[in-house]
Amino acid sequence: MITLKNIEKVYQTKSIETVALQNVNLTVPQGEFLSIMGPSGCGKSTLLNIMGLLDVPSSGTVEIGGKLITSYKDKELAHLRNEKIGFVFQSYHLIQDLSVLDNVELPLLYRPHVSAADRRKRAQVALEKVGLSSRTGHYPSQLSGGQRQRVAIARALIGMPEIILADEPTGNLDSVMGEEIMQILLDLNRQEFTTIVMVTHDEQMAQKTERLVRFFDGQQVSDAKLYDFQKA
Repeated sequence: MITLKNIEKVYQTKSIETVALQNVNLTVPQGEFLSIMGPSGCGKSTLLNIMGLLDVPSSGTVEIGGKLITSYKDKELAHLRNEKIGFVFQSYHLIQDLSVLDNVELPLLYRPHVSAADRRKRAQVALEKVGLSSRTGHYPSQLSGGQRQRVAIARALIGMPEIILADEPTGNLDSVMGEEIMQILLDLNRQEFTTIVMVTHDEQMAQKTERLVRFFDGQQVSDAKLYDFQKA
């Protein structure tokens, strides 16, 4: 589903060159739940941004669903992101002035062939999956941190993506809420065969996933298979 070959990412200013990633070769098969760990500043979020087509590598190639995206234009990349990839962030990135239902609908606004009625129906289904069907008219400020993260997951799900990229999805939550969010992601992976790549600092959460890759100073230093989940 995701293939990175010889990826390097270098940030250059007038006075300094920062190597964020170097010689990364990583394949994520369809339906796998992969966690990525490493100290702050080791390149984890940069790697996730490259996987999500939000950033481009300085060198190397990226394939999504078997398609080499090196030559894709910005419009083509945006379309591919919208169709294939859902994003979940540590800080939720919800729009405070929109209701829960309207926040979840947002990705479908960029699909002109989806009617308003269909958007609403699919948003309600996505919220039901994360246990928030009773909160559709609420606003983000009226929700707990765990509930806001559930909304963010529903928003990632509404486009029926093949891939979900989660950047510290439990990082702002207490242990109980974190476990609930992790269980939602595990259910999505096991029951719907959604490919998930999760960046985390939490060893306990990482140990629940199928495979754990560790990074240090922009380089992949280990790759361990943890489980072989039976998908529905």
